[in-house]
Amino acid sequence: MRGVVMYAPGDIRVEDLPEPKIVEPTDAIIRVSATCICGSDLWPWRGLDEVTAPAPMGHEYVGVVEEIGDEVTTLRPGQFVVGSFFASDNTCEICRAGYQSRCVHAVPMGAIGTQAQLARIPLADGTLVATPDTPSPELIPSLLAASDVLGTGWFGAVAADAGPGKTVVVVGDGAVGLLAVLAARELGAERIIAMSRHADRQAMAREFGATDIVEERGDDGVAAVKELTHGLGAHSVVEAVGTQQSMMQAIRSTRPGGHVGYVGVSHDVELPGLELFFAEIHLLGGPAPVRRFLPELIDKIWRREINPAKVFDLELPLADAAEGYRAMDERRAVKTLLTV
Repeated sequence: MRGVVMYAPGDIRVEDLPEPKIVEPTDAIIRVSATCICGSDLWPWRGLDEVTAPAPMGHEYVGVVEEIGDEVTTLRPGQFVVGSFFASDNTCEICRAGYQSRCVHAVPMGAIGTQAQLARIPLADGTLVATPDTPSPELIPSLLAASDVLGTGWFGAVAADAGPGKTVVVVGDGAVGLLAVLAARELGAERIIAMSRHADRQAMAREFGATDIVEERGDDGVAAVKELTHGLGAHSVVEAVGTQQSMMQAIRSTRPGGHVGYVGVSHDVELPGLELFFAEIHLLGGPAPVRRFLPELIDKIWRREINPAKVFDLELPLADAAEGYRAMDERRAVKTLLTV
């Protein structure tokens, strides 16, 4: 089969790889229908995460079940499925509390790689959710979004306690931030402030439900949010970048008693203890437990209530994956979908 491998920063290759096999009786093999490039894939591409050996890439995927292990009971070959970027058993105590990304048996799908024609999915019963039927082609990109960026943006909004009567700020205008705007709208937020400097992303944020745009960053961005909120700050803030500046911008944009949901993959973020102490805010975040939300998100997509596929503004064949990485790195694309 063909699959994407990163050899070094900036060195992405599509090459022949061994076809995956059932390893554990709880595994499934899926034929990938579509996959994509995540913003977190750009960290090693840029050399900010170390690449020590050729590594399979990708952790977002939808596809058709080809084969199941002897202990898989809820799936059958031929079903179209959506999975999370963490495999989980969905039965342990942590999973039952809604944090499947921290399952006691969790397997990061990035270690397996899903930017490929076939993928082995560990813990298939707990990880994969079948759609009601075979989806029409136009639904596949939205279902793919549910496997990570929609689920992550949704968790960011839930962790930030977005809801009716709330003012929500979203820090970050990548795919996760844009879909956090959509999530905040779906959760009933009264006002949604998107922080973005880019006209095309501002337009998408407004389409997803943003009522206000703040272009400033850092302290100037915080001041602009305070001006829009009578000096108090927002009830709910989603941090969807992962840098020191974005985290502090999120914290300082939150009113006392408010909530920050942080879902940007953190790089060199340090929180000043005394400022955090006097901020009197709630902090919740980390790798999104996408599996918790998949049934609801699949249902909303199936009913055409939401269309998260709009974040895919570049579509390429798998063979052109390197161009997809370059386009996202150079901000020529918000998110690249790879057809398989």
